[in-house]
Amino acid sequence: MPINADDVIDRRRLRRKLTFWRIVAITVAALAIIGTAFWSLGSGVSGTGAAHIAKVRIEGTITEDEKLLKRLKDIRESDAVKGVILSIDSPGGTTVGGEAIFNSVRELAKSKPTVAQVGTLAASAGYMIASAADQIVARQSSIVGSIGVLVQLPNFTGAMEKLGISVDEVKSSPLKAEPSPFNPTTEPEKAMLRSMIMDSYDWFVTLVDERRPLDRAQVLALADGSIFTGRQALQRKLVDSLGGEEEAKQWLVAKGVDKDLEIIEWKPRQTTAELFMTSSLGRKIGAALGLPAIDESLLKELGLDRIFLDGLLSVWQPET
Repeated sequence: MPINADDVIDRRRLRRKLTFWRIVAITVAALAIIGTAFWSLGSGVSGTGAAHIAKVRIEGTITEDEKLLKRLKDIRESDAVKGVILSIDSPGGTTVGGEAIFNSVRELAKSKPTVAQVGTLAASAGYMIASAADQIVARQSSIVGSIGVLVQLPNFTGAMEKLGISVDEVKSSPLKAEPSPFNPTTEPEKAMLRSMIMDSYDWFVTLVDERRPLDRAQVLALADGSIFTGRQALQRKLVDSLGGEEEAKQWLVAKGVDKDLEIIEWKPRQTTAELFMTSSLGRKIGAALGLPAIDESLLKELGLDRIFLDGLLSVWQPET
């Protein structure tokens, strides 16, 4: 059946109208998303002006987290905060990250009673941070300990040989840029790393010795990398009591904090980019655009965030 000119014109008009309204709908949706993002930024108050107990979550792989350090500083300087609960659930991370947060918590504890409440896990640098608090409360089945330091080295030499790849080097001295994933680790290189590891290990043991009711010999007996349940950790004086957030609050009350104060979580402020890329808002945008919902939380679930850790590590990594 032949199509006359009027039909063609009508269809073109219809297409233009549909295109126009699609553009309008997309524009309205985009404005709504942007408005929501800025509203979230503006209303995402970290703390509150009323007296309260501040709660801070320290979760996942430990790094030198500038936002967390700033948040701890803000809590320390807030007159409204009367006590602090650190909610810790971490397998550890970099020694530098653990050191930075440990020092920040110690500064915080000098001005406000601070208790660490262990969830599933406070191991390695996670336990280091918990030990900075004046009281550690853990669940009976929490995992605690893994006091120690390690360096992990990938070795690509086998794969390179199979692929027929070699690396030529010209360097000033044998230990420069060593160890390298492109050649086997030599004994002098292992000795260099071992010296660094043992120095950091000694520092870690000293921290625990200073913070826990244990002498150095007792700490050394526990600092062989072993992990313990909360019950075992209590027996070994690595934690002070068993329980959860309520028990943590009871300790604060015993230190003079008003029992009627509300526990308010201080959350990190997010930038607009973070809202789009890592939040549920970002995932919704991705879904609208037909993109896969892959974000940093998925990387953490898979343990892939630890691939990018650099330097000396204090981390408990169960084999899977």
